[in-house]
Amino acid sequence: MLFDSRITNSNLLGHRKLNTKHIGHFSTTIFGILLALVVLFGINSFVIINPGQAGVISILGKAKDAALLEGIHLKPPFITVTDVYDLTVQKFEIPAESSTKDLQNLTARFTINFRIDPMKVVEIRRKKGSLANIVSKIIGTQTQEAFKIAAARRTVEEVITKRSELKEDFDTALGDRLDKYGIIVLDTSVVDLTFSPEFARAVEEKQIAEQRAQRAVYIAREAEQEAQAEINRAKGKAEAERLLAETLKAQGGQLVLQEEAIEAWKTGGAKMPNVLVMGENSQGSIPFIFN
Repeated sequence: MLFDSRITNSNLLGHRKLNTKHIGHFSTTIFGILLALVVLFGINSFVIINPGQAGVISILGKAKDAALLEGIHLKPPFITVTDVYDLTVQKFEIPAESSTKDLQNLTARFTINFRIDPMKVVEIRRKKGSLANIVSKIIGTQTQEAFKIAAARRTVEEVITKRSELKEDFDTALGDRLDKYGIIVLDTSVVDLTFSPEFARAVEEKQIAEQRAQRAVYIAREAEQEAQAEINRAKGKAEAERLLAETLKAQGGQLVLQEEAIEAWKTGGAKMPNVLVMGENSQGSIPFIFN
C-alpha cells in the first residue's frame, strides 16, 4: 500500500506540472494574438501621405470630401480604403487622328506633360478613379477632340507650313478641356505628324516650283539692274564724248590729242620715240615722230 501511495502521488505531481505547462502555452498564445490584433489595429488606423502625393479616403465605399495631403492621417480601421494620387508631373504619349479643312487625313502623336490639381483629387476619384482611367478616359479622349479642332481650321498644306500655329491651337483647346477635370496641362509636343505620301510629294513639288519662280524673279531683277547699269555707262560715255568735243573745240584739241597719243603709246606697247621734230611755235602742241 505504501508503494501504491507513492506511485499515485507521483502521478498527481506529473499531471500538475503538465497542466501548468499547457496553461503557460495557452497564455502565451493569447498574448500573441492580442498583440497581433493591436498591431493590426494600429496599422489600419492611420495612413501616411508622402510629399508630392494626395490621398482620398473611402469609408464603406463612399469617398470623404476632404483630400489628404502630405503627413500622417488617422482613419477608421478595416472599413476604409485609401487611394493615393501622384501630384508630380506626369508624361504620356497619346495618338490622335483628324481631318483637315480640305478633308485630308492626318495622324499624329502628342507628348502631354500634366499634373493633377490637388484641390480636385476627390472629384477625380469619384468620377474617374485611377490614374490609368484618367489617361485613357479623359486625357486620351480630350487630346483627340483638341486635335480635331486645331486641324479643322486649316488645310493640310497650312498644317505643314504653319506647324507652330497648329500646336498653339491644340494647346489652347486641350488646356480648356482638361482644366474642368482638375488636370493641369504644363506642356505638349508633336512627336510625329504624318499624311499621305502622295500629298507629301505634291507639296514638295509645289515648294520646288515656288523656289524656281522666286529664282526666276531674282534673275529678271538682276538682268534689269544690269541693263540699267549699261544705260548708265552709255550715258556716261556719251557725256564724256560731249565734254571731249567741247574741249577740242575750245582749246583746239591740243591737250586732248597729246593725252590720247601718250595713252596710245602706252597701250600699244611701243616705246616713246627718241627723236621728235617739232614745228615752229609748237610749244605745247602734239609731237610728230620723225620716220
